[in-house]
Amino acid sequence: MSLPEELLYSKEHEWIKKENGNVRIGITAFAQDELGDIVFVELPEVGDELTVDEPFGSVESVKTVSELYAPLSGKVVEVNEELDDSPEFVNESPYEKAWMVVVEPSNESELDELLSADQYKALIEE
Repeated sequence: MSLPEELLYSKEHEWIKKENGNVRIGITAFAQDELGDIVFVELPEVGDELTVDEPFGSVESVKTVSELYAPLSGKVVEVNEELDDSPEFVNESPYEKAWMVVVEPSNESELDELLSADQYKALIEE
């Protein structure tokens, strides 16, 4: 399973990529593999405020519906609208095409609570 070293990870299986003062968020390959074929993605709107550890959307697979939990607090500045028509991107390309939101963090110290690739790997191997 691919686990990009440059990303941060949450215990709820989201990945976080720092870029230009903002963060891009998606779900990990492990999460999408556990969920199975993704058929629908519900995301917040631009301007919505996320609160760390609170739900901000959901992904629906043929097996179940799973909530997405915010890995940090902040304002949504971009949403991947391609997932409306192509939720299968989550299965095909969880780290490239299937990013979900870009957030302007309101408390950058929350990034310190996230996991490195090695820490996340240890978590999912338990």
